[in-house]
Parts: sequence; C-alpha cells; structure tokens
Amino acid sequence: MLTIGQLARYVGVSTKTVRVYHAKGLLAEPERDSSGYRRYPAQAVVDLVRIRTLAEAGVPLARIRELGSAPGDFGAALQQIDAELTDRIRRLRDTQRRLRKLAAGEVRLLPAEIDHHLAGLTDLGFTDRWIAMERDLWIVVYATHPEVADALFHDQAQALTDAGLLDLYLAYDRAHDLDPADPFLTDLADRIVAASIDRYGTDLPGVSADSAIPQLLQTTVNASSPAWEQLDSLIRHRLGELGVAGLD
Repeated sequence: MLTIGQLARYVGVSTKTVRVYHAKGLLAEPERDSSGYRRYPAQAVVDLVRIRTLAEAGVPLARIRELGSAPGDFGAALQQIDAELTDRIRRLRDTQRRLRKLAAGEVRLLPAEIDHHLAGLTDLGFTDRWIAMERDLWIVVYATHPEVADALFHDQAQALTDAGLLDLYLAYDRAHDLDPADPFLTDLADRIVAASIDRYGTDLPGVSADSAIPQLLQTTVNASSPAWEQLDSLIRHRLGELGVAGLD
C-alpha cells in the first residue's frame, strides 16, 4: 500500500495533481487508515498512469472522467484519441515546417511572378515606398479576391510596358510629397482619366461592385499622402462628370 507521496513520485506527478484528480472524480480516494494516512493499492498506480497519459495527450479531464465511468467503451475511445493525436501531430509538423521556412525567408505570400514583377519596379524608376505599398496591396487582393487577382495583375503588368501609361504610374508615385493644392495634381488626374477611358472605355476593370475591397485599398493609399488623397478625389470627380462610376 502506498502513501499519496509515494504514489505521486512513482507515477511522476505532484501530490497536488493527485488531489486535483480526486476532486475531479478521476481517481478514487481511499479512506484513511487507523494512523490517519490514505493508502493506495497497486490499482491506483495503473489508474493514475492512465489518467496522466490521457491528460498529456491533451484529453480534457471531463472526457477522461467519462472514459473511467464507461470501461466498455475505453478501447474504442482510445482509438479515436489516437487518431486525433495523429492529426494534431501532423498539423504541428506542418506548422513546424512553415516556421522553418519563415526563419529561412522562404515563405511566399504572393505568386512567384508577382515577386519577380515587384523586383523589377526599381529599374523602372519606382520608389521603394511605392514598391512596398504595391506588395501589401497585392497581398490583400490575392487573399480576398483570388478569382480576379491574376487578371488584375496581368492588366497592370501589361500597362507598364506602355511608355505613356508607365509615365502616369511614375508621376502618381512621385506626387506623394506634393502640396494637395499643387496644380500638377489636377493635370495628372485629367491625364489618368483620359488614359483610363482610352484603355477601357467606361467599363473599368476591378472586382464586383458590392465588394468593399477597392475602397479599402484606395483608402490605404490615400492615408499615406494628402496629395494622393487629393488626386483620388480629383479622379473620382472627373469620372463622375463623365458618367463613370470610378476606378477600382
């Protein structure tokens, strides 16, 4: 017969843990003997090992108690727990692989062609600020609208092969630090609207009209520069005059 301390040490838990298992109804608590000690039989060792093993496997204590009250279902329950544990191990290994890729800088948030495109923007004359912003915006587009993201990207990439359109993109980038009252912004807005109408007519590209993403993206852009915010306002006003809903 074992004392609570001997039982706890033998199984590798604390006496406090044994008392918790008593309180939760997981382990039978023997009566005190004539000396005032609780003495545990060998079966208590078996029961405590079983409880500890299940608890370490992540099985909730309430479920362990249910298993103890239904010994006939114990084998089937263990098989289910084993399957759940196997699935959890698989997911943990997947997470571990992702962490290692993250540590090695191998996590790819965008398709390879987007990364290649962004890497080439510096040679075209774009600022680091613009490139970082583009990367963040494409991440949002691909995460929220993967069904149209490729088409939108290819449209923009193709536009940058046109010298006139490239000049407009570069002008938009460089307008970042202008005074919102600078007349250059009015001229640039008119040029952007004219180029957009010439390229697309009144059917401007974008995602569905009920999506909040275009406005979210444009708000993000505007928030980084009062000049860009003014430029967006001028473009929208001009498009409204022409009966076009706006640029997505």
